[in-house]
Amino acid sequence: MTVQVVLVHGIRTSATMWRAQLAHLDAAGVPATAVDLPGHGTRMDEDFTLHEALHTIDAAVRAAAEAGPVLLVGHSMGGLLSLAYTGGAEPPPVAGLVAASCSALPRGAALRAYRLLAGAMDSLPGRGRWLSDRVLAATIPLDTRTDFGAGGYALDAQDAALRSLAALDIAAAVARIDIPLWFVNGQFDQLRVNERLFRRLAPQAELILVPRTTHLVTAMRPQAFNAVLGLALAVVQARS
Repeated sequence: MTVQVVLVHGIRTSATMWRAQLAHLDAAGVPATAVDLPGHGTRMDEDFTLHEALHTIDAAVRAAAEAGPVLLVGHSMGGLLSLAYTGGAEPPPVAGLVAASCSALPRGAALRAYRLLAGAMDSLPGRGRWLSDRVLAATIPLDTRTDFGAGGYALDAQDAALRSLAALDIAAAVARIDIPLWFVNGQFDQLRVNERLFRRLAPQAELILVPRTTHLVTAMRPQAFNAVLGLALAVVQARS
């Protein structure tokens, strides 16, 4: 059976962030689905809730599992949600997990600082869109530069989403995961702060560091990230 891929985006962005990966998977003949979480992308008019976000992932995974083993891929907030989902008390039908740019526990001082930074950005003229565009222009290749913002920026949902993440017991979830697991981080990603803890909690996991890359690893080095997907797909396919 062919491995199915489900992709879960990060905070503020939407399913459009996966354009480079969807094109790569489509060219390889790999079925893939990129979801929009509540309050994001095509669902911008909805409120973000943890329950609905996890339900969205579950619905996509279970639909994909009807056709074959599922490789779940999440970035940033989507990675944290995917870790919590996969490491739940009742393991879902996930055959492998790629958790990118999310090796940090969403709690305490780090979470408060992130919320303050997000609030400061939101208070800028134009809600900081001009600054986001400048950062993307300085760091992201032209081919993928517009992917993060193509579905709109979920500015109204970000604080509720960040607050919700604090309710997740990520450490317990990671420790329960016993399927193939890859942590993928950019060399200069600020969310690597608990990387060593994550490796201790999941000693079977592979850690892949992408050099010269920050938090937006999927867009900064799409070829490198797509190579990781190829590795994960091969492992899941071989085990199925």
